[in-house]
Amino acid sequence: MPKTPSKPLTGQVAVVAGATRGVGRGIAVMLGEAGATVYCTGRSVRGKLASGRKRPETINETAALVTAQGGKGIAVRVDHTVEPQVARLFARVRREEGRLDLLVNDVWGGDALMEWGVPFWKLDMKKGRTMLRRAIWAHVLTSRYGVPLMVERRTGLVVEVTDGDFLGWRGNLFYDLTKVGAIRLAYSMASDLRDTGVSAVAVTPGFLRSEAMLDRFGVTEENWREHVKKDPHFAESETPWFVGRAVAALAADPNVRAKSGRVFASWTLAREYGFKDRDGRQPDWGRYMDGVVQAILDRGGPKESGERFLLLVRYFWAHLEPEMHDEARRIGDLLDIHFLRP
Repeated sequence: MPKTPSKPLTGQVAVVAGATRGVGRGIAVMLGEAGATVYCTGRSVRGKLASGRKRPETINETAALVTAQGGKGIAVRVDHTVEPQVARLFARVRREEGRLDLLVNDVWGGDALMEWGVPFWKLDMKKGRTMLRRAIWAHVLTSRYGVPLMVERRTGLVVEVTDGDFLGWRGNLFYDLTKVGAIRLAYSMASDLRDTGVSAVAVTPGFLRSEAMLDRFGVTEENWREHVKKDPHFAESETPWFVGRAVAALAADPNVRAKSGRVFASWTLAREYGFKDRDGRQPDWGRYMDGVVQAILDRGGPKESGERFLLLVRYFWAHLEPEMHDEARRIGDLLDIHFLRP
């Protein structure tokens, strides 16, 4: 079947590792919208949810959504921390399709392991080790077995899903290691892949309106704006489809190798490629936060704890970015931060 402008990934084969819900599901479904065959992997399948999971989503549902959008969804149960299972997955892809054009590493499984507000010397080491195994080791393992299918054909793209397009601290040692680690994986893989025709990038969503977030706020995708009354920042949130369309746009870009080794945000890619969210909006979390922080600084500092928290987050974002050093110094002075000076 020939490619069409609306189905630019027709004939291409993708593996989305961690496609059960959230970003992984959004990416898989939007790859289907672009016409791709998508292997949707994860541990929760119909009739057998992953151990300890309270979420009801399954990879079977994701695969069905891929097909409903015009692609071909294939659900495969895989624990990406188990090497033989990963090897069997890509042996199956080779046997059934004979090619791999796109590999998305979105395995996470760390939400239940987080210990926010705890210094690293008091963190639970078992939880931390599990988080690293899922969010770093699983990505390395998956790429180790998936990338050879691309290198053989001298074409393809690896996408590492992260949180934030910056290198600064993310508030918890293990969370920081995993999310900055995903950015570093893209850079390291791109370095090794430089002469192969295969590219690697990292991609982040903004304020994500995932299934879990909607449930947490007690709203649905139909009435999500109700929560904006309690949290005005939620007005600039995005669905998982938005970052999904970002990945689909990257996969369809014949010049994607120019981006290899770097990290990109859904909102910056939306400006470049012109796609929108499922509701027709084009949220821009980066520009929005620029405006929020600037407004706080212009009036001389935070008025309440929520604003102080935002400035603290911004400080750790800004102080490693050379072009943001002046802003980091202003925030450091306001918050009386006398360490990690830019």
